[in-house]
Amino acid sequence: MKELIIIIRPEKLEDVKQIIDAANCGGMTISSVMGCGTQKGIVDEGAVNVIKGFKTNINLLPKIRVEVVVPDSSVEKIITELRDKIPTGHVGDGKVFIRNIESAVRLRTGERNEKAL
Repeated sequence: MKELIIIIRPEKLEDVKQIIDAANCGGMTISSVMGCGTQKGIVDEGAVNVIKGFKTNINLLPKIRVEVVVPDSSVEKIITELRDKIPTGHVGDGKVFIRNIESAVRLRTGERNEKAL
């Protein structure tokens, strides 16, 4: 099993939900977050303090974090769909982080691992 942590632009959430639903995943967790990556947020150069050559503020942009645990066999299909449907062609489109999941337990029934998904 793998956990996909998908960081995207807010306007792409419905597309990601459709991709996850089409992959027959049991569920997802969605959080509204703030962050910056390569694009470093939108910086107004006139408002940035520079101390010893370093910018002292980095603006954080709104992002959506989608977390889903899927069988290993679903990972590449989901990533391919994300790569096809999510990019706008601009910096800040997002990232997918993939983690190994050792085990999962459905609390209601006690089912384990892929049966718990």
